[in-house]
Amino acid sequence: MKNIFIIFLLVIGVSACQQKEEPKAPYQFPTGPTGPIQAQDDLKLLKEAVQKDPGNVNAWIKLGNTLMDTSRYAEAVEAYQKVLDIDPKNVDVRVDMGTCYRYSGRPDKAVEEYRKALKINPNHVFGHKNLAVVLAYDFKDNAQAIKELEKVLELAPNAPDTEQVKQELQRLKTMK
Repeated sequence: MKNIFIIFLLVIGVSACQQKEEPKAPYQFPTGPTGPIQAQDDLKLLKEAVQKDPGNVNAWIKLGNTLMDTSRYAEAVEAYQKVLDIDPKNVDVRVDMGTCYRYSGRPDKAVEEYRKALKINPNHVFGHKNLAVVLAYDFKDNAQAIKELEKVLELAPNAPDTEQVKQELQRLKTMK
């Protein structure tokens, strides 16, 4: 019994001395606005990530966001489309893609994407807000823009930008 106990202690001691490999932390994709040099590095890493794993939705989203943040709207649309090919009900990506379409000079496609997003989630505040902007400024459809902004206030009455939304709503109502 004493020998078994000693062998047991030796086995535990030896195994405790062996160096264990630490598990590798998953790659942390870049977040938030970046400077031009950092953005280029991030884009390179993200493009490599999606090339290695084309089904990686998070990498495609980060790639689209980084491209959008660096005003590369047409490329961002392509990245967002890859996300939607995998996850067609991703409302946030649809709204971001709509914004990229608007900045690419395609307000018609922007409206289409915002409406698709709102069909999936009728309570998406940014979908309504962005749709209102395009309707008011690109299509001069103040009546529909007013409806969208009223919906924004209904959905988010205490949002940080509520006062700006109210001011814009009032401005549009005086322009009818």
